Formats: sequence, C-alpha cells, structure tokens
Amino acid sequence: MTNTTNPTNSYTVPSVSITTAHTGASSKANELGMRTMQERAYTKRGEQYLLIKSPPASGKSRALMFIALDKLNNQGLQQVIVVVPERSIGGSFADESLSQYGFYWDWQVVPQWNLCNAPGIDEPRVAKSKVDAVRAFLDSRDKVLVCTHATFRFAVEELGIDVFDNRLIAIDEFHHVSANPDNKLGSQLSAFINRDKVHLVAMTGSYFRGDSEAVLAPSEENKFETVTYTYYEQLNGYRWLKSLDIGYFFYTGRYVDAVAKVLDPSLKTIVHIPNVNARESLKDKEREVNEIMSALGEWQGVDPTTGFHLIKAKDGRTLKVADLVDDSDPARRSKVLSALKDPTQKNNRGNVDVVIALGMAKEGFDWIWCEHALTIGYRSSLTEIVQIIGRATRDAEGKERSRFTNLIAEPMADQAAVAEAVNDMLKAISASLLMEQVLAPRYEFTPKDTGPKEGFIYNGGEGYQLGGTNLGVNETTGQFHVEINGLTPPQSTEATRICKEDLNEVVTSFLQDKTVLERGLFDKENTLPEELTQLRMGKIVRERYPDLSEVDQEAIRQHAIAAMNITQQAKLALAQTDANGSDNVQGSAALLDGVRKFVNVRELDIDLIDRISPFDAAYAVLAKAMDERSLRQVQASIAAKKVSIPEDEARDLAKRALQFKNERGRLPDINSADAWEKRMAEGVAALARYRAQAKATQGESANG
Repeated sequence: MTNTTNPTNSYTVPSVSITTAHTGASSKANELGMRTMQERAYTKRGEQYLLIKSPPASGKSRALMFIALDKLNNQGLQQVIVVVPERSIGGSFADESLSQYGFYWDWQVVPQWNLCNAPGIDEPRVAKSKVDAVRAFLDSRDKVLVCTHATFRFAVEELGIDVFDNRLIAIDEFHHVSANPDNKLGSQLSAFINRDKVHLVAMTGSYFRGDSEAVLAPSEENKFETVTYTYYEQLNGYRWLKSLDIGYFFYTGRYVDAVAKVLDPSLKTIVHIPNVNARESLKDKEREVNEIMSALGEWQGVDPTTGFHLIKAKDGRTLKVADLVDDSDPARRSKVLSALKDPTQKNNRGNVDVVIALGMAKEGFDWIWCEHALTIGYRSSLTEIVQIIGRATRDAEGKERSRFTNLIAEPMADQAAVAEAVNDMLKAISASLLMEQVLAPRYEFTPKDTGPKEGFIYNGGEGYQLGGTNLGVNETTGQFHVEINGLTPPQSTEATRICKEDLNEVVTSFLQDKTVLERGLFDKENTLPEELTQLRMGKIVRERYPDLSEVDQEAIRQHAIAAMNITQQAKLALAQTDANGSDNVQGSAALLDGVRKFVNVRELDIDLIDRISPFDAAYAVLAKAMDERSLRQVQASIAAKKVSIPEDEARDLAKRALQFKNERGRLPDINSADAWEKRMAEGVAALARYRAQAKATQGESANG
C-alpha cells in the first residue's frame, strides 16, 4: 500500500497486461516488399479518400510511399505532398529503394523539396520562404514534397486550394486535424473535400483527440475508405516482443523520489517529466533531471561526441543518458538530437540507455530499443498516451518485454486540492481503460443464430452450432465474432461502418466523460450499471451521431458497451483463472480464453451486458494499487456530489420506461425490488415534475 514513508506502491499492479503470440507475421513481407498492413492499404490504392488507422511502428510511412507511387505512375496524379506535424518526423519519408525488395518504383525526394530539413521555424514571420518553396514545387516537374502541417497551412492560405488540383495530399498524424471551425487545417481539408479535385490519404495511430473534438465531420468522414490495422494484430505479429504491461501507479511526496523506485537502470527507458506548470513539477526542470540521473548512479561527465551524460550505475555499468530537457545551450541540444537520430546507430542497442524528455520523444521518435516509457503526471490527451506507449512497442531483436508506467500523485486527506488530484487520477485511469480497448481484438457482433461468418473458426475448431453459444475467431484479421441475444443490428451503411470501424472512438468519448468515470469507479454503491451503459452511453452516441435514426443510435450504443464489457469481463475471468493457480494461457489465446469463459457463463444477451458495470475490472486494480484510506476519501467526496435527476437524464429514463411498458405491458414500479426498474420509475416521476414546473412558469408568464 502507498504511504508517506514509501512514496510508491510497495508492489506494482499493471492495469493492462498482455502476452503476444509473437508469430512474426507483422514483419513478413510479400513479393512486393509489403508487410501485412501495407499490403492491406495498397489494395485500396485506387480510392480518392483513404484513411489508414494503424499503430506506431506498423509501417504507415512506407504504406503511403507504395500508394503514392502508384497514384503518380498509374492513376495520373501530378505530384505528392506529404504533411507531417513536426520537422523531426519528416525523416520518416526520406528516400527508400523499394525496388530492391520487389516493388516497381523507388521513393525519391529531391533534397530541396524536403522542407522539414530546411532551416527556420514554422512561424508566419519566417515561413514565407517555405511558402515560396511550395509554390516553386507546384510549378516544377518534381514529384514529391515533404513539409510540416504549419507550412502547408500557410501555403494554402496564400496560394488557395485550386493550385493543388490533381495532386495527392497525405496527412501524417491525422488526429491533429479537427472538425472544429477554429482548426485551420481541418477547415482547409473540408474545402479540399468540397472542391473534390485532390486525393487525400490520412494516417494516424490514434483516431481520436484528447479534447473530445471530432476529427472529421460525419458527412466528410463518409467519403473516406478506411483501412484498419489494430494494435492487437501488430503486437501478436511481432517476432521478438512477447509482452506489454501498462500501469498507473500512485505516489506521495516528491515525484523524483518515486521515480527512483520504478526506474530500472537495466531497461532502455524514456522518462517524460511533467511540464513546469503541472502540479507534480518541482518547478525546476534542470534540478529534476539531475536528481533522476543521481538515482541512476554517479555522474562521470559528458561524452564529447554525442553530448550524452555518462552515469556509473551501481552494477558497474556506464549508462549513457540523453538529456532533452535542458535547452539552455542550443548547440549541445542539437548534438544530442543528432546522436539520437544518427541512422548508423539505429540498430545499435548500446547507443543510449536512458532518454529524459519534457515535450519531446513522443510522436515519430523512433528508438526501437525502448523497453520502458515512464511518464510522470497525467496527460490530458489520450492520444498523447497512445503515442508515448508507441515508443516502447517497437519490435527489436532480444527485446521480449516492454512497459508503460504512469506515475500519478495520490490524493491525501490533508491535501487542499483533492478535487484536482482526483481529476488527474480519472484521466490516468481513463487512458488505461482506453488502451485496453485499443489493444483488444476487433469484435463483430451479431444477433443470436445469425449463422457463421466466412474466415472465422468457431468454438475451437468444433464448428458453428445453431442454437448453441458460438464464438468465432479470425486469425488473419484478429477479429472475434460474438453472438448476442436481443442485439439491435445497425440499419444504415454509416451505422454499420461505425459498428465495424469506430467503436473505439465511441468508447473514447465515454471514457472522457468525467461523470461516467466518477460514478462508475468511485460511487458504485449508488450508481446502477444501466445509468452508465444505457443513459450515459446513449447520450454520448446521440450527441456524436445526431443525424442517425434512433434504431441506429441504439445499435451503436449496444455494440460499444458490448465491446467494452466483454473485454473487461474477459480480463476478470483471466485474473480469476490466474488466482486459482490454473495454467496461464499465452498469446492471443489468453484473451480468447477469457472471452470464452465469460460468453459461456450463461446465455449472452444485451440485457445482461447492460447490467454489468464497465468499470468492474478497473476498480479491482484500483483497490490494489491505491491506499485504502485515500480510496475511501475519494469515494466519499464523489458520493457527496450526488444530485437529483437532471432533466435530460429524466427524459432518457422516461424513454427507457416506455420501452419497458411496450415489453411488459406496464410502466415501471417505483417500489420494485429491481433497482433499474425503480430508477426508471423515478425518472418518469422527475420528468413529470419538470413538466409541471415548466407549465406553471408558462402560466405565470402569461398572467404577468
């Protein structure tokens, strides 16, 4: 347990722990030199609008090269413009001799057209030369330009959209785009789509934003063909990496003391320290870095070639530490960055041991040997968490295990800002739960007895059984087919697409709802599961997809809750299996075993799924990882915030009550022993009060 004398957990409890199948499929190339994801994307190369959702290290940049070269050589497009969020990522699109691996053409970028290598920063004052370069490129006969999001925005503002006609625009890290009108790049892409004269390829490892904004408006998103390659497929297809642990761990006192307890010098590690304005910060970033290095061992000096600090560890080894926090000496910082990016050292495991960073070493930071991403303080963006974890999930020879650790300050009884601390905790737990969904396989849900689907192996090879409990697995795509009695199937093409492709985005919105997390985790005794699974998730789906029919909205709600709850219940089933001392099933079979245990407990129906709290598994981890006194204190503070039923919730409860009446022939009874029936009746009564109050107010206004 956590206490003031021991600043971190005396033992660690990962909130997510997976063991991969390490089949090697992710790294196997076909006759054209394409890995699995790249081959999947290439089959859609003829699409005008293509969205590639694929995790870090899956080869999105090379997939774009294959597609772009085909568009240039076979589809009549004039040029390709690759747009990246920051200059350091531009290196991912450097020259590649693809023909030596079997492809038809090579990827070549004339040096002057890789604007990420040009001097100067992306500000309006100094960006004019880069805009001029874009103009010159468009007038040239060269084929490929690489620039930053900022340069592209400035160029579109100055040159207009029509000058880009008949070209491919490829947007890397597409989650930086937003449908919000204030997002310039998002507005410009809308203009390109409305003009309909360019091809677009959008690439992202996390198709959701930390601010809950939609990336694209639904009407625009409908125009994109989606290629999805999941984390589940990626990790199970690795050759070397066998397991991944993700955990949030709580500490009291100074974070630098806590870091000393979880920073293992034997692991290749990236440490992300908190922003100077964060609650966890000691307000002196140089001192914080020095204390972290002191925890590693005795400082021996600085390597004159690389700029890395040399630290003598307790085991006698000399550790090489790259400090990306100290920006007081630009020349030294440039030397360190160059040493980290040195292509001749990419496959050298001994090049560096620890990287300490503040705002860097996230997106596009390609250090394949990283085994541990240690992050202090919550990250407001779930996307940022996914990107940081991606730093540790590269496959590399001899690297069998990787982990992500998020150190979070624990609320204390005498702490004035308990509410702020609780908010930080909720965000960290939210990120952990989201990663659980991201790492899970994709589910395909159908109503009971729909029949077998092509490509799926049912019931461990025994085959599909009509009237039985069926669980199918597609080893190629990493999908599970689960039948659910009473499931509402989607009616429209768009709703069908959402249920197949976008459930994680729906779950993300759910997990970013503070009320959902507060009630689900810390007020379990006073919160019915249906309040979360039906009311809150229903509200989120309606707000996210207002133009869909009620039937489609309900179908999406059911699919999203089923995906989340089946993953969580599978985790609980596996935990129970391990606790009983049973054999620990390895690889992709582990989660499958957990899903099978849950599915076979009883007839799986949507009512059963709606009656399960989506936070049961998370609470089980929380109860182990957090000091009991602090946990009770947080629960009490959340329970004290309980208020009367809001009007919108009363309206939703009344709608559920009407469904209840249609099914049972009577309205819910407020004195029922069934808690959910009672809650629906309370909602009907509350709505009646709101309507009476509104009527009385209208009467007073009329009389006045």
